[in-house]
Amino acid sequence: MGCEEAFRWQKPRRGPSPAPAAAPGRAERAEFRSPGGRCRSGAVSLQICSQHNAGAPQSKQAFHRMAQSEFNLDHEISWFVLPSYWAKIIVGLLSCMCFANSYDGDFVFDDSEAILNNKDLRAETPLGDLWHHDFWGGKLSSNTSHKSYRPLTVLTFRINYLFAGGFHPVGFHVLNIILHCAISVLMVDVFSILLGGLQYNSKGRRLNLAPKASLLAASLFAVHPVHTECVSGIVGRADLLCALFFLLSFLGYCKAFRENKEGNHFSIFWVLASILLGAIAMLCKEQGITVLGVNAIFDALVINRLNILEVIQKVLHKDKSLESGGLFRKGLFFRITLLLLGGATMLCMRWRIMGTGPPAFTEVDNPASFADSLFVRAINYNYYYSLNAWLLLCPWWLCFDWSMGCIPLIKSVSDWRIIALAALWFCLIGLICQGLCSQDSHKRRILTLGLGFLVIPFLPASNLFFRVGFAVAERVLYLPSIGYCMLLTYGFGLLSKQAKKKKMLAAAVLGILLTNMLRCAIRSNQWRSEEQLFRSALSVCPLNAKVHYNVGKNLADKGNQTAAIKYYREAVRLNPKYVHAMNNLGNILKERNELQEAEGLLSLAVQIQPDFAAAWMNLGIVQNSLRRFEQAEQSYWTAIKHRKKYPDCYYNLGRLYADLNRHIDALNAWRNATVLKPEHSLAWNNMIILLDNTGNLAQAEAVGREALELIPNDHSLMFSLANVLGKSQKYKESEALFLKAIKANPNAASYHGNLAVLYHRWGNLDLAKKHYEVSLKLDPAAPGTKENYSLLKRKLEQLQKKGDV
Repeated sequence: MGCEEAFRWQKPRRGPSPAPAAAPGRAERAEFRSPGGRCRSGAVSLQICSQHNAGAPQSKQAFHRMAQSEFNLDHEISWFVLPSYWAKIIVGLLSCMCFANSYDGDFVFDDSEAILNNKDLRAETPLGDLWHHDFWGGKLSSNTSHKSYRPLTVLTFRINYLFAGGFHPVGFHVLNIILHCAISVLMVDVFSILLGGLQYNSKGRRLNLAPKASLLAASLFAVHPVHTECVSGIVGRADLLCALFFLLSFLGYCKAFRENKEGNHFSIFWVLASILLGAIAMLCKEQGITVLGVNAIFDALVINRLNILEVIQKVLHKDKSLESGGLFRKGLFFRITLLLLGGATMLCMRWRIMGTGPPAFTEVDNPASFADSLFVRAINYNYYYSLNAWLLLCPWWLCFDWSMGCIPLIKSVSDWRIIALAALWFCLIGLICQGLCSQDSHKRRILTLGLGFLVIPFLPASNLFFRVGFAVAERVLYLPSIGYCMLLTYGFGLLSKQAKKKKMLAAAVLGILLTNMLRCAIRSNQWRSEEQLFRSALSVCPLNAKVHYNVGKNLADKGNQTAAIKYYREAVRLNPKYVHAMNNLGNILKERNELQEAEGLLSLAVQIQPDFAAAWMNLGIVQNSLRRFEQAEQSYWTAIKHRKKYPDCYYNLGRLYADLNRHIDALNAWRNATVLKPEHSLAWNNMIILLDNTGNLAQAEAVGREALELIPNDHSLMFSLANVLGKSQKYKESEALFLKAIKANPNAASYHGNLAVLYHRWGNLDLAKKHYEVSLKLDPAAPGTKENYSLLKRKLEQLQKKGDV
């Protein structure tokens, strides 16, 4: 007798005796018997069979077997066979070799906001805050929040920070590389299930029925260049952790169908464990919830051997045989219900934590989603899909950012780029038809699972359910590339079956692997520094205003203002509403004293975006320089209205009041700055200096001591307080602070000059002479020091004459 359906016990019937059960530890092959009693190979699926020996008692129940298919993919592939542990070692080494040169890279691009400026990484921030903040450290309840809820990813950043004792990028990069290596190694097991099927021996050990195919697919995944952003960019940690728990969830779901001691058809524990791992994946990145959909597809196609086309036909014809076909008796309905309940619970909790609905994105981030016409939106969304497909097929043109005009909108069917959409859907429809209509159950399963892994993890980035904050992003392709590598491996198997020169085909695949490894090494090297990363994008997206902006910003940070102006102007030309480029360009022009143009740019920026607090503050600084004091004051207060906690704006407002001799207002403004930002050294210094200049020495001393308690190693504060103490005739304490400030900054001429003045007043003339000379050596043009030194020399001459007399 044989087994007609998975999870269904068959009653014994008369007929030829079946083959004896396999010996323990030996791979078993489930077989189906035709009505005539002859064995035939069936679709790869789990089977529960009741076996009998002729005239013998019923044998032990064999659980979870996978029949071999009509087309043996592993047999057709011209590739080498390795033991499982060697295959994993090779895949791990390949993945490490591709990205190892990024281990000592800098913090680049989004790393600044997610890591360097994220207070959730600091030890002083309560650990509980991670569960109420977004990925960038902002409050999830805020309307300005990005709503990216990834607390477990931020937790790993925090652990990196604590172990390294600060912001040292090496540890961050090394962990990313290790994660990618671990994921690539896991892919060997995942692909062995997807391509070869799920089968266990009598000891409950899973068998690898496609060792060559799984090694090839895992190798293609390990060296795919589109993964560079996730591995070499530290912020890509979110995608790596999400992928890790995504795969663990899938493998856990597969374990639910391993034989257990109770003889149950499946383990509820492992199904629930898989859902829990999916929730953990979601807490690393939102994309993780899609593993529940992948598990459901796997259950239907592999565990229950459902023919989707037949099911659709029966549903359309209201065929009652659908229920009797085992859909509900095999536990599928119960497991799918568990997956749905788990997914619904995750989404409800996620929505509740978000608090204020979806995030607000701007048109420059995702222009297609802001198009008025439904036709334009649909056409451009599909064009974005075709670009993502092209990045998987040919990952040579890679860019850190694809927004800001990088992809002009398609507004007419006459646009030649429509061809890309047609090509994409032609391929997809062809694969779908083959996956649904093929008589080869093995082919149906692999194509459907491949498409499932390609499409389902991509759905959160598709704009179908909600607007996303990007047009194209390489990082979201990390998980979908699993489906791509699976389909590519299957295609290679079909070619091998038809090809006469299989070695040449194998050499071509080896060439693809080597080419991808070279591309990974080049691209990961570009991610080592912002300058290389930003410049690499100029040739890929020359119309992207953000690329020009970032190149200009990098040049400005290095002090090359002339070159920075060129790129900022180009960014504004490409996107006339690019307020951040206007703000930065206005800042540089202000420093170069080109105040009129700076004022025009900043005024335009706040006109375009009235709540742009930084532009309002910078406009106030320019107006202050132009001596338009009332307008400057109004600009400062407008900035504070839009950003209530703005210490730098309070500092600049205090400078304005000081210029107007409104000393009380200036002190209040600087005090507000230090309350909001206790380490605001400039505000503390200005308070000390103003109080010193107005003769309030006791108050100046109190403020100076308070400041040094908060910022004990700030040499400028030591210097200011030392001056106050010297005027108060506290010479010893003043001397100690001067010497400490000089030790911290030995090349400051003013420090030596003022210490010389202290010694001059104190009567230590030799030490005064020594420090006057050091000060003049460091700054020969200092007029005050020259005069004081002349006075000292005359005094020393007088004393010498008196001594001679």
